[in-house]
Formats: sequence, C-alpha cells, structure tokens
Amino acid sequence: MKYNLLGNTGLKVSELCLGTMTFGTTGGRFGAISGVDQAGADALTRRAFDAGINFIDTANVYSEGHSEEMTGQALRNLGLNRYDVVLATKVRGKMGDGPNDTGLTRKHIMAQAEASLKRLNTDYIDLYQTHSFDPLTPWEETLRALDDLVRQGKVRYIGASNVAAWQLMKALGVSQYQHLEKYVSLQAYYTIAGRELEREIVPLLLDQKVGLMVWSPLAGGFLSGKYTRDNQQAEGRRSSGFDFPPVNKDLAFNIINKLRPLAEAKSSTVASLALAWLLHQPVVSSVIIGAKKMAQLDDNLTAVDVKFTPEELQQLDEVSKLVSEYPDWMLEFTSGDRKVE
Repeated sequence: MKYNLLGNTGLKVSELCLGTMTFGTTGGRFGAISGVDQAGADALTRRAFDAGINFIDTANVYSEGHSEEMTGQALRNLGLNRYDVVLATKVRGKMGDGPNDTGLTRKHIMAQAEASLKRLNTDYIDLYQTHSFDPLTPWEETLRALDDLVRQGKVRYIGASNVAAWQLMKALGVSQYQHLEKYVSLQAYYTIAGRELEREIVPLLLDQKVGLMVWSPLAGGFLSGKYTRDNQQAEGRRSSGFDFPPVNKDLAFNIINKLRPLAEAKSSTVASLALAWLLHQPVVSSVIIGAKKMAQLDDNLTAVDVKFTPEELQQLDEVSKLVSEYPDWMLEFTSGDRKVE
C-alpha cells in the first residue's frame, strides 16, 4: 500500500480508502447499496486496515446515520488507535423533514457536525466534506462555518464533493480572500469508463494542488467484469433497479473487452485493472472502495499490485479517451508556440 499526500497538506492517506456506504441495515435511500451488519462491517474494516488502509470515508446520509454509527463502532470493536485512522465524513444531504434539515447553511453544518461526532463517537473529524453544491447558501456562509469547526478543533481539514470546476474555484477564491480554511480535496466520480472529470476539473485540481478522492471507481459495478454485451442483467446493480451512475455502455464494453485479456495475462481481474488504472493517474490521491462481501474487498485490494507498461496504458487511454470538445481542441491548437523545447 502506498500513501499519498492529500492535496497541499502533509497528511498521508492510503491510495485505497475504505468506503462505508454499504454499512447499514435500515434500508432507506441507500437500501440498494447497503445491507452490511455490524459483524460484517467489523470484518471488512479489519481486512482493510490489515492491508495497510488508513483512510475511511462515510457520510451522515448513508443509511440515515447508521453507517456513521457502525463505522465508529467498528473502530472501537477492533481496538484501532483513533490517531492512526484518517476519518472522513460529509454534510449537505437531507437529514430530516424540516425546511432547514438540508443544505450548507451555518445552522445545518453546525448541527450535523455535532451529530456526526456523536454517531462516530469521536472528538474530531479528520476530513469534513460538503457533499455537493447548495445553490441557496453563499459560499462565505458555508466556508465560515467550516472554518469555525476547524478553529474549534472539531475538524482537521475540509473537502468538497460533487461540484463543477467553477464552483470549486470560486470557493477556493473566497477562502483565500476571506482568510478562511481552504478545501484540500475533492471527492468526485472518475473511472476509466467515465473520464469527463478530465475536461476542466482535473486541470484545476493539479493547478490548485487539491487532492482527488474517487468515488464509484468501478462505475457502479459496471466494470466488475460480470457484465458483457450479451449479459447486461447480471446479479447486482442492474437487477436491483439502481442503475447509477449513468454509464456509456457501448464505450464501457469496448473498455471491458480491452481489459479482459490484459487481466488474464496478468492473472488478475477486470475490476482490479480498472482500479489500478486510476492509481496510475497522477491527480488521484485515493480511490474509495466499498464492498458487501469479503471476496469483493480482497479483489479490490489487489489493485495496488497491478503494474502497467507504457504501451498498455496507451492502449487503455486510446480505448477510453474523451471526444475533444471546444475549447479543448482550440487551446491545444494554439498552444504549440508556447512549449519548452
């Protein structure tokens, strides 16, 4: 297991992060994904940390808070040293029926930070992330509240998730000019079958030295290796009715057809190679892996040992590359006279 710096900080996080959206048995909005009980959560967490993972990600909305409770309980049941764990959670989603039970207002952030601390049974959160954009709340209000949580010692670092490039850049500018804590990371969807992040967000992250945590690296299970053009209804997300995130299936099957012989040659799996491709991308700080079964976690963990040759990476890039859009093709066309020889 490698450890990467999280953005422009000195904090080292494992290149794989244990995601806990599967933790919880209460059903609700994430019922199609969750289902792991406390014993299962303990076992998965133990296996992850034995493999060198020091990073764990959850959210208040996962199983209506049950995931946070089970995550905190797993850390206690296993006797893990809290200081050795980089613990991340999120705020933004709907946590009640009231008009102020959602969003990124000071009221909601402060209330949910306290609730998350209680559910996790910890004194502080290492990385507190805003789960998406709130169009009703000014960035100044959101960032001031997050800054206050850092000053109070309840949060160590702050991160964003699921925002557009202009939104993240605006937030970074507000933090700079208001002298507030800056987002050190972005949690976003990125996969070899969905590289849209590379259009504007990846260049921004590299320029601003913001770390990237990848969610759904297997495209909601589509890159697990069990789907083919002739069998698109294998047991899993398609049969459960939770066909998310959206996937360009024709492109994905072209990629799978390229990954399958590579996986056989490397005595590996399609899923492991799809994860390994992300680990070879310089912008990636950590890839979030989640599992319901130990076999799934074990397979995902093998991604850290996969090596690609430059030729193999070129092949995967060709089969998965984005179609050039404006202004990308114009910027490439006009930048030829400004390159270092």
